[in-house]
Amino acid sequence: MSPRPRKRILTNLETVFREAYDAAREDGDERRMRDLDSSFQREQLLLEALLDIRDALYQAPETKSTKSAIEKLSAIKKLTKFK
Repeated sequence: MSPRPRKRILTNLETVFREAYDAAREDGDERRMRDLDSSFQREQLLLEALLDIRDALYQAPETKSTKSAIEKLSAIKKLTKFK
């Protein structure tokens, strides 16, 4: 089973936030609009990071890999380690 496309996932996230943002705008709730805007940005960054990890671990069925999931996670850890 192949994962859902990145664009579809991010579009779904935007749709959910856009609907809530538009409702807050109709209610004239500027504080809620600001909260939703910052929440959307945070959630988008987190989701993109998770999608990057998923993409790094995902292996197409046609491709054979000798690396285990633990080895792949270790490689990602090395790439993201701050010095």
